[in-house]
Formats: sequence, structure tokens, C-alpha cells
Amino acid sequence: MKTNSPLHITNGSSLTSYLKSLEIEGDILTWNEMLCEGPTVKEITSDAFFKVRTTFFKTAYDIDYKAGDFKEELDKLNDLTNYTEIILWFEYDLFCHINLIAAISLLKQKKVSLPLYLVCSGRVEHEKDLKGLGELTPEQLKAHYKAKIELSVDDIALAQKAWRIYCGDNHNLLKPLIVRPSNFKYLSNCLKAHLRRFPDTRSGLNMLEYNILRLIKEHAIKSRRHLVGYALHYQGYYGFGDIQLEKMIDRLEQFYDETETTVTLNRPGHLALELQKNFLNELQTDFYFGGINKADFLYNKKENKLIKHV
Repeated sequence: MKTNSPLHITNGSSLTSYLKSLEIEGDILTWNEMLCEGPTVKEITSDAFFKVRTTFFKTAYDIDYKAGDFKEELDKLNDLTNYTEIILWFEYDLFCHINLIAAISLLKQKKVSLPLYLVCSGRVEHEKDLKGLGELTPEQLKAHYKAKIELSVDDIALAQKAWRIYCGDNHNLLKPLIVRPSNFKYLSNCLKAHLRRFPDTRSGLNMLEYNILRLIKEHAIKSRRHLVGYALHYQGYYGFGDIQLEKMIDRLEQFYDETETTVTLNRPGHLALELQKNFLNELQTDFYFGGINKADFLYNKKENKLIKHV
């Protein structure tokens, strides 16, 4: 532990390694979670939290959740006497932003009073695509760090409110937060993207699933692996990894045909894309986002809100 230095909270082990290689001053806490999927509990260090997360990873992905490793990282917050500030390193996407609001909420649950700063990547001057922190050059990353933004009392309250709502049973309450001004430049886009993760009332597919079928239609896809690459690149504000998109593509297999060299849309795929048939009852929707089950709500595009699915 270094005296009178910052504590950095990074969005994952890759960025932690990157910051260490650049010899950025301060200690690092690595936030290895993906709270954008599966059930969550508001109190992040509680036994209930670790229990639901362990069960989720085993059931959904057959992965052993390293609760001990994550607890060890979070224990770094138990004694902050030698730190001057906390720097949050998170990206522009939904994956990162759900972790970000959780991290801020945990700091407040622990009554941390140190100044909080945000380093957030996304739009980069002279670059066409949005960039993750790990995709920045050392010079760009250092420039982002130098331009870090101190979070205000209102920013922190907004993050706490968003996390409470996400862990609750009414995600329509996120809608007013979409238009609320804050220093979270990309939060609005992320919350919109989140609401569109629920099945659309017209097709039964959510936005990401619909876009995957559109990629099959518009590109010469050679294999599922090839499709994952396209989905990673064209997913917009979701920020999902290979493992999440592979699972989604597997769940959509009724909508495409495969040969050894091609993946092409079949008739159900075309019907879904053209909004000619609703496939809700044929899709697996039993999946939690925070406090609510995807199966219990539909996204109504016309009203831009979730409606209860009976």
C-alpha cells in the first residue's frame, strides 16, 4: 500500500495489467464481475449477493464463480486511510456501466468519503469507432487519465439510484434517468440499450438478437465463430464478450441454417426480421437482469417502455 496515493478501480484484469505496465501511481482494485447479466442483490458484499452470483454463473455458463478472489479485491476498501482519491476506470458500454454504478454504490455503502473520479473511454478524436480503455494507445490512456472527471454529489446519487432500480422489480423507473444530466456521458445510451434487452412486442426478439439476424442477412457469414466476430464489432453500447454472444447465437439457431462454409437466414429468420411473426413462445427468455426476469416483461417500441408480460 502506497501512502497518499490514489486507489484505482479497474473494469477488469486486462486494464489492471495495462495500468501496471505504464507504472500509473497508486494501488489497484480489479472489478472482475459482469453484473449486467444474472440476478443481483443491492448489498454487494452480502452473503446473498455471492450466493446468487455463484448460482448464476454455474447455471448459465457452467463457470465456477471466484467469489474468494472478488472478495479479496473488495477487501481493499476496508482501509482507505492512506489514499487521497479513488479513480474509477470504466468504459462507454452497458457491461461497464452496470459494474460502475454497482462500484459507486458499494463505496457509498461503505461510507467512503474520498473524492471519486471517472476515467471513461468511448469517442476518441480522429477515430471512427468507440474505443475501450484497453484499445487506447499509452498516450491516449494517459491523456484520458489527465482529463479525469470528479463526480459530483448528484452524479453519485444518480449512480446509487440506478443501481437500486436495477436490483428492483420495476426497470421503467430507469427512464427518467435517461434524460437526467450528469457526468456519465454514456449512461443514457446504456440505459436505453438495457431496456431494449427485453423481448420486443412485435417479434419476441430483443435488440441484440434482432441485430444478429440482420448481420447474417447482410454479410457473408461463414461460421458461428465468424458471426461472433461481427456481433462483437457491431453491438453498439452493449460491450458483451465472446462468451455472452456465443450463448446468444446458439439460442437463435432456429433462425438460421448452417453448412460447413455458410450461415444463412432461414424462413423463420426472415419472418422475425420483417416483424411478420412473434417468436416469443419459442425463445428461451427465463433469464435475470438484476432484479427482474426477462420472461416477465416485453419492450414496447412505440411507448419506449417495458410492459408486463402475462
